[in-house]
Parts: sequence; C-alpha cells; structure tokens
Amino acid sequence: MNIIIPVGGLGTRLRPQTWSRPKPLVSVAGKPVLGHVLDTLSAVEIDRAVFITGFLGEQIEEYVRDNYHFDAAFVKQHQPLGQSHAILQAREQVSGPSLIVFPDMVFEAPLDRLATLEADGAIFVKEVDDPRRFGIVMLDNGRATRLIEKPQAPENNLAIMGVYFVRDVQWLFQAIDRQMAEGIQTKGEYYLADAVQLMIDDGALFTTLPATVWEDCGTPDALLQTNRFLLARSETCPSATDSVVIPPVFIADSARVSGSVIGPDVSIGDNVVVENAIVRDSIVDAGATIESAMLTRSIVGRDAIVRGEPLRVNVGDSSDIDLRSDRENGASRG
Repeated sequence: MNIIIPVGGLGTRLRPQTWSRPKPLVSVAGKPVLGHVLDTLSAVEIDRAVFITGFLGEQIEEYVRDNYHFDAAFVKQHQPLGQSHAILQAREQVSGPSLIVFPDMVFEAPLDRLATLEADGAIFVKEVDDPRRFGIVMLDNGRATRLIEKPQAPENNLAIMGVYFVRDVQWLFQAIDRQMAEGIQTKGEYYLADAVQLMIDDGALFTTLPATVWEDCGTPDALLQTNRFLLARSETCPSATDSVVIPPVFIADSARVSGSVIGPDVSIGDNVVVENAIVRDSIVDAGATIESAMLTRSIVGRDAIVRGEPLRVNVGDSSDIDLRSDRENGASRG
C-alpha cells in the first residue's frame, strides 16, 4: 500500500512553535506528532510513502530518513492551494491502493481491515459529541452518500478525521482534476472531501471505518490534551535525581532533572535541563533549560531557556525568558 502524507501546512495556530519547524515535528509525549502517526502506519505494509512538503520541508525529510526505513519520496507543493492540490503532487509517485493521512492528530484505527475491504474507498470517522465543528459523513445502508463540512443541523455524529483510503488513487487524481477545473472550493481552498464527493457522485462505493483514537494536535491546548492522553497510557515511570516525579511523566534518558517536582502530565525531551523547578501539565522540548521556575500548562520549545517566576508560557525554539527580579540577577537598585 502507498501512503500520501501532506506535511506542508504553516501551522499558524501552533505558533510560536511552528516558526522554526513544520507542524508535524512539534513534540507530544516525547516524540514528534509525525512520529506517532508513522508508528501507527507501521501496521500496514508500506510500498511507498510520499510526503508533500512545503515550509521547512527539509526538516521533514531529515526526520523521516533518520528514523524510518521504508521507501520514501518528498515532493514540494509550491503553491498552497489546499488539500486536494497537495495530494495531486503525488501523481507521478504512486498508483493503486493508497492511504491519505493528514498528520495533525494522533490516531489509532483498524488499518488491517483495508486488505479485505470490498469497496472503492473508506473514510475513517470518529463519533464526537459536537459534530458541528467537523465534516461528517452521511450514510445509506453503510454506503457513504454525502460529505458535509461543519453542518449546523447534523444528522449523525460521524466526524471525518482526515484519513482516507482509495483502492485506485488514479481515480482520485482524476476527481481532483475535475474539482480544480470546475473551481469546486470550500472557503477558497480545494478540500479533499470535495474530490471524494465527486468520486461518490460518479459511482464509487465508499464506506466508513471507525477510529478508536483521535486526538487533535492542531492548537496549544489540544497538544497539551493529547500529551495528557498519551502519557496516561504509558506504563513506564521515570525517576530523577533529588526530585519528585508524579506520574504520568515522560523524561528522556539524556535529560537532567534535579531538585525539582515534575508532573503530573509532563513530557521532557532530549538534553533538557530542569533545576529547582516545579513543572506540571507541560511539554518541554529538546535542549531546553528550566531554572528556578514554576510552569503549568506550558509548551517550551527546543533550546529555549526559562528562569524565574511561576507562569504559563508558550515559548518558541531558542527563546530566552528571564523573569527573575533584579536582585536575583545580581543587580543593585539605586
């Protein structure tokens, strides 16, 4: 099976974390979001994975090549015209059965069922409390008939989660050609759901498959919630020198933690230094330093430095935040 993964979005809702890295490389529970997605996809035999890159795409390629060993291709989307346009960039790379995954969430689903699926395609869905915030799938005896974006009066709660399977990806490419030729857009962009709808209108049989896990990673609050969810499922309980660790917590082996209280719901990345601090419900990314600070519901980017007062922060890569008083900094007052 082929995998098509669009990774070119700017991730504006996750700034400042995404000023210096692509959204799929933002960390949660000790690993980039993309890493969690690719680990889930390891349940299927991958013939080729095509990554549609954009902003800082070289970081995506470096991460994938350093950590995974399947056949991978990287194609740049030069114009950000939407999901369908991104998928179309894979046209020269793949044919046959293909899985399209938008990696702005962590998910688990019965991917093994695709091998015996008797349909032209499948839309992965998750039951949600309020489907008005999502696209939903209308069904007739198990057959998808209509995809509706953010319905105000939804008839079911089957939210589209951003994972699609097509048995013949060339059929999808042809539908995208038609979509773009006819200017079929939603909010000024070419959405993949509209191309899938064209396939359905032309007689393609699409069914739905249920996701067992769907955790959003598209905003700071969502990222922290997903961090809590993943940590709660972990069976490991790390320790730290001269510190109190309140699980669930992830602490990388190369991190140095001393004189601190860590947890609950904290992820600490590679080569992080935490000294004399209290950190809870937070993500501290690789190379960051936390000194004499109290952090809660915070995201600290790579190589950032935070010192001083209790606070909640969302600090981008390589920032230096010093909230100590002048006296603590060694300055004198006149």
